Amino acid sequence: MTDPNFAFTLEATSGMARLGRVETSRGGFDTPMFMPVGTLGTVKSLTPQDLEDVGAEIILGNTYHLYLRPGMGVMEQFGGLHRFMDWSGPILTDSGGFQFYSLSDLAKFDDDGVDFRSHIDGSKHRFTPERVVEIQATIGSTIMMQLDQCPALPATPKTLEQAVKRSTDWALRSLAVADRAPGALFAIGQGGTDVSLRIAHIEELSAHAFDGIALGGLAVGEAPEDMYDTLEAVTPSMPADRPRYLMGVGRPEDLVEAIGRGIDMFDCVMPTRNARKGSVFTRTGKLNLRNAGHRHDEAPLDPSCGCLACRRFSRAYLHHLFRNKELLGPRLATLHNLTYYLDLVRDARAAIRRGEYDTFRRSCHAGWTGGSHG
Repeated sequence: MTDPNFAFTLEATSGMARLGRVETSRGGFDTPMFMPVGTLGTVKSLTPQDLEDVGAEIILGNTYHLYLRPGMGVMEQFGGLHRFMDWSGPILTDSGGFQFYSLSDLAKFDDDGVDFRSHIDGSKHRFTPERVVEIQATIGSTIMMQLDQCPALPATPKTLEQAVKRSTDWALRSLAVADRAPGALFAIGQGGTDVSLRIAHIEELSAHAFDGIALGGLAVGEAPEDMYDTLEAVTPSMPADRPRYLMGVGRPEDLVEAIGRGIDMFDCVMPTRNARKGSVFTRTGKLNLRNAGHRHDEAPLDPSCGCLACRRFSRAYLHHLFRNKELLGPRLATLHNLTYYLDLVRDARAAIRRGEYDTFRRSCHAGWTGGSHG
């Protein structure tokens, strides 16, 4: 492994669902775990104390965005992101591969790396696998991700094969320089929904000393059922003794279904982005706080939730905040949504420990009376 301070212990299973523990140089966390997204060194509208209060144990930052703003000079000045944002726990940083997917008109891939223009000012930059490790070392990432190529789906077999080959080459180049950085290094498996290609890629990556294996290039255009089928077929080929990370996923039902197929770690902007638009998740489905039907509603968002919004405020008050564009509305909704996600994975862990994960999965779906959080 690349980081002597990094360890994963598998503690229990229930079907394919796994209960585990990750230890890092910045402290540990239990899995399954959801990581709030703090792209620019902040989970929008929340302080580090807020994150601790809602139960976050690890957060995600972004190499591409932090490289551009505030820049490596500031990261060096502060000795990394932890001191800069005053967060003491683990930080995982994405490598930029997904940003090059989402900003594809600004990026050009070749076998050595990626040329791109900043989405901020159009300035020219280049990422190579080695440079990305160097940047993440400057950020002080607890868990680094390799530079990869993430193709949009649907994709041609040739496109998928090229992304797999480049991602493999770049993973090995990242591994070769990982000893220059203090953090653990995860490899990223690609292959779209081509199960045989994904399994071959995972087996190739797993033969090397990566601290964890991630699945990239899912939830990028395919139907949820296709993602679930891919996970069910692929996760048995992932190493049992290392964390399994499904990148950029997703809806509450996606987490529940992916955990049931053996995934350990997740991140997604959905709970925070939706919150800023007045959309909140509850055990009985999703609510739109802008809807006029909430104007006189004295109930909390979710009576079973212990977050600040649910303990102290009514749906009517939150509706009022959003209708009048008061900043407190998005903040309270963000606190609630992250509490909901972190409670969801905490409840999943308890169900796995009891050996009752499938019962838990079915009870979640039964509670979501609207049928979807999409």
